[in-house]
Order: sequence, then structure tokens, then C-alpha cells
Amino acid sequence: MIRELESQGVVSKTHSHFNSPICSVRKSEGEWRLTVDYHGLNEVTPPLSAAVPDMLELQYELESKAAKWYTTTDIANAFFSIALAAECRHQFAFLWKGVQYTWNRLPQRWKHSPTI
Repeated sequence: MIRELESQGVVSKTHSHFNSPICSVRKSEGEWRLTVDYHGLNEVTPPLSAAVPDMLELQYELESKAAKWYTTTDIANAFFSIALAAECRHQFAFLWKGVQYTWNRLPQRWKHSPTI
């Protein structure tokens, strides 16, 4: 699991004073997913305000355009498509089999990942 993430450039080895606990979760297909418990980091991360559109205004805009087709897209591993700033990576460190790693891509379970 970690080798695959490392070969894809999603994680890399690091040396950091930060460290969050990990847990492997079995997915419905039987594969394993690496999850990191970021409760500690989330508690000290400052709030981030996101511009959320007014739903009534958004609905009006969609209806007024009278398009024939609309679509939705679900991107697999969407968080991993967004690079994590190099100067922040040390804060996301975790330990796997005695080796410390960090995320190079936006990690799951960090409180601002869905907003970004």
C-alpha cells in the first residue's frame, strides 16, 4: 500500500517533529486504504472561510440558461490530484513500519481538504 503511494508521488519519506497516528481501513472491494488520524492537527489548524454560493441564486442561474444537458463528475482520489505546499508537508507526517512519511498531495481527513 505505502509503496504504491510512494511510487505515485503521493507520499515520500521525511523527518519531522510532527507525527499523526495511522489506521488501515478495509474498503468494500477488499483492498486496504491508509487513513491518518488528524484530530490533533485539525484542532490547531486555523479556520478557513469558503465562499459558498447561495443555492436559490445558483438554481435560478441554472434554470435561466435552459441548457439541454447537465452532468456531474466523481473524480477518484480527487484529493491526491492537488499538490500540498512543500513548506506545509512536515505537519502531515505519519509513521509506517518504523519509517516516517508525509503527504505530497492533499491528504484525506484533514479538515480543510474538502474546502480546497
